[in-house]
Amino acid sequence: MAARGIGLIMLPEPPALRYVFTIDARIGDIGLAGPGPLGQRQHIPILGGEVSGPALQGCVLSGGSDWALVRTDGASVIDARYTIQATDGTLIYVQSRGLRVSSAGVLEKMRAGQPVDASQVYFRASPQFEAPEGEHGWLNRHLFVARLERTPHGVGLQIFQVD
Repeated sequence: MAARGIGLIMLPEPPALRYVFTIDARIGDIGLAGPGPLGQRQHIPILGGEVSGPALQGCVLSGGSDWALVRTDGASVIDARYTIQATDGTLIYVQSRGLRVSSAGVLEKMRAGQPVDASQVYFRASPQFEAPEGEHGWLNRHLFVARLERTPHGVGLQIFQVD
């Protein structure tokens, strides 16, 4: 393990991140399940989308959902599950858990599909992929992090492999 020194303290070298692809997911109208003990549960249908980048290309199939929870402190816990179909036809299951934190005003703009400055929102996730062995099996053997942003028609995720 590499380390770098600061005075007398040796700090471990952080893992590197490598950009692998982008997911542009289209979403439907947000359904509210009503307030519960943990906050306001939302159902956000995933209608489709595109996958592009140096390591994976394809599309997001319709039929997935994000069961986001808007907590009582205003932060949203993301819990999305959907399928990517790679250009070669391979089906890849995705489960993405994350966190979105912003002011109430920024949240309203995002819900309305209005652009917001990325510095006003903490929007990150940790997607996990399940692919059959073969060309896309590498997705099963790595951890990933994603930077998310609300787009006019959905959510964009820039996916990074943790090396």
